[in-house]
Amino acid sequence: MIKKEIRHLINIEELSVKEINDLIKVANDIINNPNKYKDKCNNKILATLFFEPSTRTRLSFESAMLRLGGNVLGFSEASSSSVSKGESLADTIKVVGGYADIIAMRHPKEGSSLVACMNSTIPIINAGDGGHNHPTQTLTDLLTIQREKKRLDNLTIGLCGDLKFGRTVHSLITAMARYKNIKFILISPKELELPEYVKKEVLEKNNIEYVETNNIEEYMSELDILYMTRVQKERFFNEADYIRLKDYYILDTNKLKLAKKDLCIMHPLPRVNEISPDVDNDERAKYFLQAKYGVYIRMALILKLLEVN
Repeated sequence: MIKKEIRHLINIEELSVKEINDLIKVANDIINNPNKYKDKCNNKILATLFFEPSTRTRLSFESAMLRLGGNVLGFSEASSSSVSKGESLADTIKVVGGYADIIAMRHPKEGSSLVACMNSTIPIINAGDGGHNHPTQTLTDLLTIQREKKRLDNLTIGLCGDLKFGRTVHSLITAMARYKNIKFILISPKELELPEYVKKEVLEKNNIEYVETNNIEEYMSELDILYMTRVQKERFFNEADYIRLKDYYILDTNKLKLAKKDLCIMHPLPRVNEISPDVDNDERAKYFLQAKYGVYIRMALILKLLEVN
């Protein structure tokens, strides 16, 4: 008997462009026909193993499984798991594999999701591993762009804020680099610039046009998408550096006077100070809708990995 291969999702590159487009198609169908999917995962269990705080990602995974008719179990912080007693991640995964059908895991250490899938008998979805990857946020971003702009090519995308530690930024660049005629405007202070390996291995390797600037207003009029990010306190070793950089960019209605009327403003959330609350009333602000779209794309991904038709 041939052993069935288990499909995991650790980084966005594991999905082909066709697979991404297919997931977006299913997510759109779920939005349009929710009743068609309400019992698809009857008797299936999703385990959410979150070794790092999360609101949107964890709850959207749980909402996704519940909307599919399945059940959820798990924990929301490492201190409430046996890791606090010294249990290894590998052992935790082996145990949970006997309780659930699929796992969504967030962990502060880079590479943790790879360790998890090497020790798992059920599909693993990386819900964020340190500063590396966050593939389901990227799928959420792609669904948002597709629904709001009606395309995933011929776009000028501004990425603003923490481009050094922002795993959502790294994953989005990697995904969008596979679509045609994409240009990136990289907006950050010098200390938070996009890492060289992303520039060389993704942008330059794929001949993707990009510009680096520390001025959010300089290229505002060119942007189709403006992707704002917070400066992440948890990624800093030096609190003084965090305090100095945390309010470097604040998007407000005055800056948006320079922007296109159909600009799509996105943010992976949580927001701190980088988008003024008065922007929320602008019809171009899509970040709360973006968070809602995350449920539908995660529903589509769960169906794919569980091979539910």
